[in-house]
Amino acid sequence: MHWVDWIVIGLYMAGMVVIGAWSYRRIHDTQDFFATGGRMPWWLAGVSHHVSGYSAIVFVGYAGIAYSQGFTIYVWWAVGIAVALAFGAFLIAPRWARLRLRFQIGSAMEYLKIRYNLPTQQILSWMGSLLKIFDVGAKYASIAVILHVMADIPLFWGILIAGLVSLVYVTIGGLWADALTDMAQFLVQAAAAVVLFGTVLYQLGGVSALFGIWERLPEGRGAPFSGDFTPGFGLAFLAIAFLSYNGGTWNLAQRFIASPMGSDARKAAILSSILFLTFPLILFFPMWAAPILFPDLANPEQVYGILARELLPVGMLGLVVAAMFAATMSMTASDSNAVAAVVTRDILPVVFPRLRGASPKRSLFIARTATLVFTALTLMVALYADSFGGIIGLAVVWFAGLLGPTAVPMILGLLPAFRHSGSTAAIVSWAAGVATFALANFGFGGGFAATTGLPVLVAAALFIGLGRLKRHRHPGVRPEVDEMFRAIARDVA
Repeated sequence: MHWVDWIVIGLYMAGMVVIGAWSYRRIHDTQDFFATGGRMPWWLAGVSHHVSGYSAIVFVGYAGIAYSQGFTIYVWWAVGIAVALAFGAFLIAPRWARLRLRFQIGSAMEYLKIRYNLPTQQILSWMGSLLKIFDVGAKYASIAVILHVMADIPLFWGILIAGLVSLVYVTIGGLWADALTDMAQFLVQAAAAVVLFGTVLYQLGGVSALFGIWERLPEGRGAPFSGDFTPGFGLAFLAIAFLSYNGGTWNLAQRFIASPMGSDARKAAILSSILFLTFPLILFFPMWAAPILFPDLANPEQVYGILARELLPVGMLGLVVAAMFAATMSMTASDSNAVAAVVTRDILPVVFPRLRGASPKRSLFIARTATLVFTALTLMVALYADSFGGIIGLAVVWFAGLLGPTAVPMILGLLPAFRHSGSTAAIVSWAAGVATFALANFGFGGGFAATTGLPVLVAAALFIGLGRLKRHRHPGVRPEVDEMFRAIARDVA
């Protein structure tokens, strides 16, 4: 890269530090650190939710799919998430804000003690925390690939640089710093995406290339589904996206929890849905067109880095690298904040009862320590990503396959229709879903649709089925569960 590119990256890093320092002064206790004290505006929550919903995996693993498979990545990924959020905006998102208002929760798993019981909360909290280590590790491995292609930085150092930078500002400023940097990062990403989009369009002959490229690409690149990405996989991903983007992925639930009211959380979810429906069309177009400009790439996962390196002018390459940092650090930092919330508020007080009465100052110290330890573990996974099937293996197979069993009792547990599905249904559905994943992945070696879809299908069927069975045998539910559902049914002044 040119020295001007390095200056651009340096200015971006300095901006992140300034935001972290400003946010530090707004943090007084763990409610501020994990949920902004419920003061996050809906537009900031919506943009933050959108940006935290993807990382450099999009520019590496998903870019490789766009290069080799074509339009399908937009159909099953972007449209799937947009549709899932559109439903969740009315069914799920407002309930998170109401849980904070009524029960003062600060983490996504905190309400499970009321909804089920303490053992269920602990099992799902431990499982979810371990699962996020693999997910975030894949994101750090992705940014390292980008840095290696664009700036010839070794993968080891790329992983460490990305991890340390994101660790600094989220440890200092908590969710406030995370959300504010999300806004700055979205602007950087949008600028880089628009410039690369315009450059590729110019290289291909202008506006006519918007629709004309499909005639110049190999057959099938314009199909909605292709290869392993079948309609069955698309339906499985839609189910997983509904669970994940509406709060099954903890850092995304934090955006709704931090909203002042349920109506604000609903507007945030709708905004994020609109962004997922529109922005990826600009983002993926250069990768769709890349086989015309750079045919037969040896490693399709490097396509975005090659496009930026070969086509962008001096200074803009630095902006793209900053955008890659932005995408990854946004998601990894918010993941660290969300996991630290669960560890600090839900796990450690049970393991060490004397921490239940900890002072606000000590609780903040514990939260920041949990963030540090979690980040260290994710960096170790990133360094050995190839052992887990590479970036796509970590992001799609491991995370998507194991997310469903953990998220089913968490998300469906918010809906009154499943009020009779209690702790037994939650634990059995989770265990059966994990066993199904192990069987599909290591037993008969199923494709993407099997390894991602079967675990969530089995978990959901058991959770709902056991609830129906209990309803016939014991129609009533615990009074505190009824009270919880009444409390989160609607906004109150």
